[in-house]
Amino acid sequence: MANPKAQERKPVAAVVFNPIKVDTEKLRAAVTKAAEDAEWGETIWLETTEEDPGQGIVGTAIRRKADVVLAAGGDGTVRAVAEGLRDSGIPLVIVAAGTGNLLARNLELPLTDLDSAVAAAFTGEDRIIDLGISEITRADGATEEHAFLVMAGLGLDAKMIKNTSTKLKKAVGWLAYIDGIARSLPELKPVRLKYSLDGGVERAMSVHTIIIGNCGVLPGGLLLMPEAEPDDGVLDIAALRPRGPFGWAQVWRKVAWENGVLRKSAMGRKIIDLSKDVRDVTYLKTRDIRLRVEHPQEFQLDGDEFGEAVSVHTWVDPGALTVRVPAGS
Repeated sequence: MANPKAQERKPVAAVVFNPIKVDTEKLRAAVTKAAEDAEWGETIWLETTEEDPGQGIVGTAIRRKADVVLAAGGDGTVRAVAEGLRDSGIPLVIVAAGTGNLLARNLELPLTDLDSAVAAAFTGEDRIIDLGISEITRADGATEEHAFLVMAGLGLDAKMIKNTSTKLKKAVGWLAYIDGIARSLPELKPVRLKYSLDGGVERAMSVHTIIIGNCGVLPGGLLLMPEAEPDDGVLDIAALRPRGPFGWAQVWRKVAWENGVLRKSAMGRKIIDLSKDVRDVTYLKTRDIRLRVEHPQEFQLDGDEFGEAVSVHTWVDPGALTVRVPAGS
C-alpha cells in the first residue's frame, strides 16, 4: 500500500542565485508568488560563492529532492548549475542576468521579464538539449573537466574575455568585449595547432581563434554558426583564419552580413549559394574533437576564462540537460 504522506508531498523548487548579479529581494518575491500560485512546497534557496559558483550547490538541491532548479545569474552561474544537473533529468530554469545570457538568447527565452522567466519553473514545458564537455590539460599535466552550454574557445576569443574589464561589462554590457578585443590585438598571433575529429587522423591548422559550439549565437545577436542546434547531437566548429590585410573584413562579412542578414530570407540564401566561399572562416562538424597547441593558450567556456591549456578534448553529451521553458515558446 502506498504511503499517504509520500502521496501528499508537494513538488519543490530550488533557486541557485548569484547575489552579485541579481536583485535578491525581487527574485524572492517573484518565486514565492509563483510557487504559492502553483501550490508547490517551500522553495530551497542556495547562494553561490567564489569557491562554489554552482556545481556543488546543485548537489545540495538534488539531495534535498528539488523537482526543478532555477539558475539566477550570469552565464557563469547558468553553466555551473547545468554542469551540476548533467544527466540528472532535473529541469533547469534560466533566470537571466549579467551581460551575455548566451543560452537564454539561443533558446529565445525571456531576458528582461522576471515574472515570465520564473513562471516557467512551475508552468513551463521541458526541452532536452545537449551539453558540450571539455577536458582541459594544463602545461604541468593536470586536467579538469567542465561542461559548457553554448561555446568553448581557444585563441583570440579567450584572450578577449581575459582582457575585458569587469567594471566596463557592468556599465555597458556585451559592448565591453570590443574593448577586450582592442586590448588583445597586441597579443594577436596565429595559433598553430593539431586536431582530430571523431578519432580520425590528426591534421594541422593555423588559426587566430577556434570556437566549438553547441549553439550558434554570440553576444549582440551575431550568428557565428548558422547550422548549430543545441539538440542535434553534434558540435559545430568555426575556425577564424584571416589571411592578409583584409582578412578580418572577410570574417566580419561572413558573420555579420551573410549569417546575420542574408540567411534570414530565401533570396539572401540564394545569394550566399552563388557567392564565393569565404576562406577566412572554416566550418566543421563533429561529435568529438581533440586539440593540441605548440604553446599554452587561453581557453574559455561560455564567456568565462578557464586559464591556459596545452590540449583540450571536447565532446558532445547528447540530451544531457533538461531545460524548462515558458509554455508555447
